[in-house]
Amino acid sequence: MANSQPPKTLEMIERYKIKTLPPDFYYIPDFISKEEEESILQKIPAQRWITLSHRRLQAHPSTLTKNNTLLASPLPQWLIKPVVERFETLGLFNDTPHKAPNHVLINEYKSGEGIMPHEDGGAYAHVVATVSLGASICLDITAKPDPHPEEQGVETPTESASQYTVPTRILQEPRSLLITIGPAYENLLHGIASVQVDENLNVQTVANWELLSDPTVFEKAGGRNERATRVSLTYRDVLKVSSAASKVLGGLGRR
Repeated sequence: MANSQPPKTLEMIERYKIKTLPPDFYYIPDFISKEEEESILQKIPAQRWITLSHRRLQAHPSTLTKNNTLLASPLPQWLIKPVVERFETLGLFNDTPHKAPNHVLINEYKSGEGIMPHEDGGAYAHVVATVSLGASICLDITAKPDPHPEEQGVETPTESASQYTVPTRILQEPRSLLITIGPAYENLLHGIASVQVDENLNVQTVANWELLSDPTVFEKAGGRNERATRVSLTYRDVLKVSSAASKVLGGLGRR
């Protein structure tokens, strides 16, 4: 995997760091406007959805091959403007191999849908940037199971997650940006509970509570978030890229 040290350019967004979690998670509310959110939702191509048992998804510019290779092709403009342009301003992908995201996974979660705790794997660079659209949802953060529980008292080279409040939750509001870097990407699992209501939401149970755009919305609702349809745009830099199909794709034209 690529160098897992946080980019120095992230010093400019240090105030958005989720301090109660292992490094490095950042949460930026209102990363895009309501008008930009609506425009992106309208441009998601209906014919590209792949329906799974608990959600549906689509990948741009394409899905990865069986050996985790991306066929070289540009992202559509509606996924670049304004999101990727703002990533460039923040320097989010300055330290990844291609200096920019080259792949976007779009997931749609309806009320009651979720995904089991998982990791994204080694196909991608160490920076993941997720824009949330449509509705709020809780992302569950958990530590990976100890692969050698019999080895008690042996120090590992990475910072222990037990120093922090793990497991915990990150509340992702519409139009927000969640950035996951380095150890946070490599050493923890993330998932979404298959529930219709996120409950008991408060400053003690939500890691990014003090970074939320408007926590009073959830306070007034008694610490509850009634789930609605939420769409996520997960931007990543795929490490292995092949240009073998670029000429063919160029001849077919692009949206």
